[in-house]
Amino acid sequence: MGTADKGNAYLERVVAQQAVLEDDLRARRAASGEPAPPAGPLVKRERAIGGAAPDRAAPGPVDVRITGFWRWKNVLVPPNAFVVHTRRGREKPLHVGLGVSFRFNPSTDSFLVVPGATQTILINAYCVCRELQGVLVQGYVQWIIHTFPVAYRKLDFSDPQDPMRLVNLQLREQAEAAIKDKVATMGVRDVLSDKQPIIEELTARLRAVAEGEDDSDQGLGLRIVTVQIKEAVVSSSRLWENLQKPYRAEQGQLARLAELQSEEAITQREMAAERLKETQRLENERELAGLRARNDAWQFDTEVAERLRRTQRRHDDSRAVAELETQTTLHALRMERERHTEESETGRLRIEREQELKSLELAGELELARSRALADHERALLDVERLRMRADIDNQQSPASLQAKLIGLLPEIMAKLPKPEELRMVSINGSDRTTVSGLLAELAAMVGVLRSAIDRDTPGS
Repeated sequence: MGTADKGNAYLERVVAQQAVLEDDLRARRAASGEPAPPAGPLVKRERAIGGAAPDRAAPGPVDVRITGFWRWKNVLVPPNAFVVHTRRGREKPLHVGLGVSFRFNPSTDSFLVVPGATQTILINAYCVCRELQGVLVQGYVQWIIHTFPVAYRKLDFSDPQDPMRLVNLQLREQAEAAIKDKVATMGVRDVLSDKQPIIEELTARLRAVAEGEDDSDQGLGLRIVTVQIKEAVVSSSRLWENLQKPYRAEQGQLARLAELQSEEAITQREMAAERLKETQRLENERELAGLRARNDAWQFDTEVAERLRRTQRRHDDSRAVAELETQTTLHALRMERERHTEESETGRLRIEREQELKSLELAGELELARSRALADHERALLDVERLRMRADIDNQQSPASLQAKLIGLLPEIMAKLPKPEELRMVSINGSDRTTVSGLLAELAAMVGVLRSAIDRDTPGS
């Protein structure tokens, strides 16, 4: 790679950012001298019955818990970790899979736990391009275990602190080799402007190694999730500046031309502004003179018009007062005339109403008299008719019925008669009692005798 006369600030900043990112991605592990966590209820129970306290796996990226004592232990694996469990004398593992927990006998069993999450590899490839210039290419590769039964046989996961360290190291070396091979065939400008060929070459090589070609069984049981190139920086600061100079010079030229155009435009604008300012000043003076003259004329016209208006207003007020007084007098006379007219009309209407009332009273009296006469006449006719009908009824009655009626009325007649002080007998003879006339003659004689007796007994008669 080419050397630089002075440090490349951009390159140093990119490398520092890559280091910070790699430190953030690295799993946090507990220090070996860190105190053990406090004993929980399970530990106290095991110690109380004489057993060993629950053990934990060595500190690492996977939190595996081992419980129980002696030969009766249980291995509890998180659900996002792969595990393979083997036993002495068995050709095949007892358990292989993701998040599989199992019983464990330390004397005969062995197990391996590997994280199942996506792994990220940061790549810093110091390459030499076709022009023999040093270029730093930064990228990252994300991969995941696809077929664990194949992966644990072909890859080395023996590091207890970081089982993925050796695998990541191998993949990083292969990725850097692929990037260097591809950059060696490309120019500096191609590397800086178009990173897609590098991504395609790196993806193809890593998938051929990790997944195998054409779905064969030659792969490592891994799957490449994504491949990205983040940065491509020229190592030489002088070359980096030389590559930037044409664009910077072009931009500087454009900036200077823009400044000249801006200065020219500003000068023209200032001259136009001065000319416009002077013109406006002259126009303002002329307008002010015209305004003063118009103001004086307007003031004179206003004063004359005001005097004329006041004189006219006085005469108008006097004339209006006279007209109002005349209208008031005429209105009073008109009201008086209308009042007399109304009084005459009211008297005439009152007389007419009184005459109408008297006429109505006379008509009512005549109608009432006529009604009374007609009622008396009709009543007389009814009496005559009643008497005629009664006479007819009496003439039509038989002597037997008359006698029966008379007999029925005798108690009432006797009750109304005064109490006799002396008894007198009247004999009625010589009449025919079978006829009405005879019976009436007898009754009449009897009534006459009784009346004479009563008159004689009454004092002062």
